[in-house]
Amino acid sequence: MSMISISNLTFCYEGSYEPVFENISVNLDTDWHLGLTGRNGRGKTTLLRLLLGSQGKAYGLREYQGSVQSQAAFCYFPAPVEHPEWLSLEVVQQLCPHCPEWRIKKELSLLELDEDALWRPFETLSGGEQTKLQLAALFLQEGSFPLIDEPTNHLDAQSRQTVAQYLRRQKGFLLVSHDRAFLDGCVDHIMSLDRTEIQLRKGNFTGWYQDYLTRVQSEREQNMRLRKEIGRLEQAARRTAQWSDKVESSKIGEGPCDRGYVGHMAAKMMKRSKSIEARRNEAAEEKKKLLKNVENVGGLKFQPLQHFAKRLVETQELSVCYDGRELFYPLTFSVEQGEKVCLRGKNGCGKTSLLRLLQGEDLDYTGVLHIASGMKISVVSQDTTHLRGSLQEYLDKCGVEQSLCMSILRNLGFERRQFEIPMEQYSQGQKKKVLIARSLSQQAHLYLWDEPLNYIDIFSRIQLEKLIKEYDATVLFVEHDLQFCENVATKSLEILRCME
Repeated sequence: MSMISISNLTFCYEGSYEPVFENISVNLDTDWHLGLTGRNGRGKTTLLRLLLGSQGKAYGLREYQGSVQSQAAFCYFPAPVEHPEWLSLEVVQQLCPHCPEWRIKKELSLLELDEDALWRPFETLSGGEQTKLQLAALFLQEGSFPLIDEPTNHLDAQSRQTVAQYLRRQKGFLLVSHDRAFLDGCVDHIMSLDRTEIQLRKGNFTGWYQDYLTRVQSEREQNMRLRKEIGRLEQAARRTAQWSDKVESSKIGEGPCDRGYVGHMAAKMMKRSKSIEARRNEAAEEKKKLLKNVENVGGLKFQPLQHFAKRLVETQELSVCYDGRELFYPLTFSVEQGEKVCLRGKNGCGKTSLLRLLQGEDLDYTGVLHIASGMKISVVSQDTTHLRGSLQEYLDKCGVEQSLCMSILRNLGFERRQFEIPMEQYSQGQKKKVLIARSLSQQAHLYLWDEPLNYIDIFSRIQLEKLIKEYDATVLFVEHDLQFCENVATKSLEILRCME
C-alpha cells in the first residue's frame, strides 16, 4: 500500500481565465479500486494527465500549481502506440519490455481475447480488441499504478462485463468511466469532481449516487426553509422600520407627550429592526452555501413529428453486404411509431452499417427494406471529428435554432463560456453532446442514434433516459450501456455477424 497525496492543486489551460481545478486536496490509496466521475469538461482526463505530468511523463501536463506526491509510478490507458503497423505482440512488448510471452497470453485469456490477436498488426484489430490488449499491457507493468481513461467506449456489453471482472481482480487503479453497471462491477471507492469540490466515498457508484440524491434533496428542503425565513424576516424588518418611523414622527405634533419615552421606543424598534436585518443576512449567507454542487439537470425535449403511417420501417431477411458477402445474418423486423428499439450485438457485427442503410446511404444489401415515404430522420453518429470552429456557425450550417440548441446544451451541463471557445477545445463528451443537442433540436419522425452515450457523463445519461421514456418519439439506437438499454428500450434486436 502507498498513498497519492494531492495538495492545493490548481491548473488552468493556456489562454483560459477559468481554472480547471483550484486548490483541490485529496489523499488516495493505491490499493483502492477507485472510480472517477463527474460532468463532461469537469477535468477528469486533465487530472489523470496532471498525475502523469508530475512524474515527467511525455504525454502528461506538467505546468500546475500545488503538489502531487506518490511513491508509485503511474501508467496510463490509452497509451500512445508509435508503430500501429507492428504486430500486436511487439506493441505489448514495447510497453512492458521485460514481460515473457507466456504472461502476456495468460493476461489475454483473462480478458477473453484470442491469442491470434498477438500475431496481427495492431492497427487491424477492432477497437474492442485494441482496448483489451492495452489493458493487459497496462497491468503487466509491475510496480505501476494504472490510470484508466474511459475503457468502455469501444466495448460491447459482453466485453464490458468481462473487463469489469478482470479489473475487480487487480490490486488497485484509478478509473474514469460513465457506465454505472461497469463501475458497480469493479470499484470500491468513488471520487466525484463536483462543481466546486471533490467528493470521496467508500463503496460503489450506486451507493454514491443515492448519497448524492439524499444530499441534494436535503439541501433543497433547507433552501426552501431559508427562503421562507428570509421572506418572513424581510416583512418583519419592514413593519418594525415603519413602526419606528411612525413613533419617531409622533414626537413632533400638537399636544403634550413624553418625548423622551417616545424617542426611547423608537430607538428600541430601530434596534429590533437592525437585529432582524442581521438575522436575515445570516440566513442569506447560509443559503448561498447550499446547492453549489447540485448539477444542472434541466428537462430535455424531443421535437417529434407524427407520420401518417403507423409502421416507419419494415424489413424481410435483410442484411448489409460488403464485397458481395452478407455482413450479418438476415433480419426481419419492423419499427412502429413511438417504439424505442435497441440494436444489440458484438463489436463489428454490422449495427452501424444497418443504421447507415436506414438513413439512406447507398449500401448493397439483400432482402427487402421498406421505409415510409416522406419520413424525416435525425441522426447522431459516433464520429465527432468534423466538429471544428465556432459552435454558432456549425448550428447555422445544420439549420437548427441556436437558442434552442444552446438551451439543451446548458441543461446537459455546458457553461456559458464554453459557447465562445472553438469546438476543437471541447472534451469528447462535450462534442457528443453537441451532436445530441443538434438532433433534439430537429423535428423528425425517426431518430437514429449510434452509441450516443460514448464519453457522456452519468448525469446526462440519466437525463437522456428520462427523455426517451417520457416522449412519444420513435428512436432506433445502438448502445452498450446495459442499464440504459434496460431502462428505455421497448424492444431489442440482436444482430449476429456472419461467420467468416
